[in-house]
Amino acid sequence: MEILNWLIEWFKSNCNADWEHRFGIIIQTLDNPGWAINIDLSETELEDKTFEPIESIVNENDWFFCKTDDKIFKGRGDPDKLIKILEIFKNWVVE
Repeated sequence: MEILNWLIEWFKSNCNADWEHRFGIIIQTLDNPGWAINIDLSETELEDKTFEPIESIVNENDWFFCKTDDKIFKGRGDPDKLIKILEIFKNWVVE
């Protein structure tokens, strides 16, 4: 998928023999069910970039939110929102 290839390239562009040992990307499942994505922005060009939180809660089966907190991009969403969250991150990075 194109968004995963883009994320791989973003990750590789930040690897410098130090960053990848201390920071990185975590994608995991939630038990409600859903996705949790944390992308550490520390020591990247994004660590001080402003991100306006985004939230959409239609019901318990259709929801997501994205925000930054303590230099970490955080996305959470229902099982169908993994790609949506990654696309929000990508759009913010390339704007």
